[in-house]
Amino acid sequence: MSSETQLSLFDDSTFNQQELIPTDAKIPIPPGTYSSMTELAQHCNQCHRCALGDTRTHAVVGRGNLQASIMIVGEAPGQNEDETGLPFVGKSGQLLEKILASVNLSTENDVYIANINKCRPPNNRVPTTDEMVACKPYLLEQIRLVDPKIILLTGASALKGLTGEKRAITKIRGQWLEWEGRLCMPIFHPSYLLRNPSREVGAPKWLMWQDIQAVRAKFDEIQKNT
Repeated sequence: MSSETQLSLFDDSTFNQQELIPTDAKIPIPPGTYSSMTELAQHCNQCHRCALGDTRTHAVVGRGNLQASIMIVGEAPGQNEDETGLPFVGKSGQLLEKILASVNLSTENDVYIANINKCRPPNNRVPTTDEMVACKPYLLEQIRLVDPKIILLTGASALKGLTGEKRAITKIRGQWLEWEGRLCMPIFHPSYLLRNPSREVGAPKWLMWQDIQAVRAKFDEIQKNT
């Protein structure tokens, strides 16, 4: 697409920028496109920037406090999420809520939850790179709108999809990273914890307990300094 053609999409009165955005991944979503999460959600439910839009029941945009200090980013919706239009509402979501509650954090007051991809991949497969790239601009707009101080990246797809980091989640979890001026921490996805139920020292659940306590401590530190 030439720069002249691209500019015409925004300047010509015969075109509506926001009507065109969901139709093609080649059309960019510039920062500041959306004034509210409601507006963004409406577009996600019309979106066909990748083929996942052809098979979804609902786009799964997010839930939680729109002014949260902590944002949790997951991979993509599963069946329960696709049916309800809400992220992390199945068994993984129930475990995530318990993990947050263990350090007195909640989606009502402190946390907003979203995914790299807003539509469910068939058979819950991992989103492809192209699918993540097509959907990432929506997540970037969500981050801008919520403006969290801390971003928790659950699992390898969330980590790689947002930051480009290719190291294994087992090597990097629990470490603070800086991305675009924000503090990020990769953590295990709750589904991984469900598959590894041991609570022994060094097991994934034990490691998650260390990580979520570190998140709570950083949250308290930020609250004191604001």
